[in-house]
Amino acid sequence: MAVIDTGLLTKGLRSEFFNRFDGTPVHYRDLATRIVSNADRETYKWLGTVPKMREWGTGRLAQGLRTESYSVENLKYESTIEVDRDEISDDQTGQIRIRIGELAQRAATHKDYLISQLLLAGESSGLAYDGLPFFSDVHVSGASGSQSNALEPSSGSPSSPTVEDFKGAMTDGIAAMLGFKDDQGEPMLIDASGLVCVVPPSMYFTALEAINATVIGNRSNVLASAARVVAMPWLTSETTWYLLKTDGVVRPFIFQDREPVEFNALTAESEEGFMREKFIYGVRARYRLTYGYWQHAVLLRFS
Repeated sequence: MAVIDTGLLTKGLRSEFFNRFDGTPVHYRDLATRIVSNADRETYKWLGTVPKMREWGTGRLAQGLRTESYSVENLKYESTIEVDRDEISDDQTGQIRIRIGELAQRAATHKDYLISQLLLAGESSGLAYDGLPFFSDVHVSGASGSQSNALEPSSGSPSSPTVEDFKGAMTDGIAAMLGFKDDQGEPMLIDASGLVCVVPPSMYFTALEAINATVIGNRSNVLASAARVVAMPWLTSETTWYLLKTDGVVRPFIFQDREPVEFNALTAESEEGFMREKFIYGVRARYRLTYGYWQHAVLLRFS
């Protein structure tokens, strides 16, 4: 029986896979700081902030740094599909080849999915470097005092927040971020640049209108162009969204990059292909998404 080449058996398949992989829009690159990993786990020692500038006076004054640390183990991920040889022979429409393209898209967006899971776990099991839930109302570090990055704006309908409600919540979120103090009691953030609103699909157009409108009611739109909006389909709550600052040295999340995505195939020349007439196509990678600075993320829930 002759195997019809539908593009699955050519040397260009790997190139085609990565063209689709690289061309898939993703958000994690903007939301996470990339750290190259060279071991099975990495330990992050979160040093306290450096002291502010002071007058020279009698000379230099060396000050110690507060240390908080945690260890993050890399995880291995894979996705594999099995195709019967006869299906390849009969596939005149390229439907199996389409599945390879979908495999590339799944692999490309997996890191976005992991960030959505970190957001969802951030109030409970997802712990920040201080040992508290990433979204907590009792964060304390050194001389910072108790601080909250989990807010419930007083205005807004829990079931259907309006554009005005969204603007009010964003104002509260920005004010909270700009008010965060470091372990020396100094402001953690200097400006409100690099902001991203991560919302569920149901809130996407409300958020877009709130950000882009020129005037809403009697209030001038001080938020125009202040942020961009990202909708994540894995977020299903209609009342909860997240404000992230993404232009800091350390972003809200860390992408611990150990081994990049690989694409491999077992076809006619393999044991599977010869004995079982099954062709196997799969991807593999090792990495980890974890939490960065909680001060660069605020949870906002309409109540």
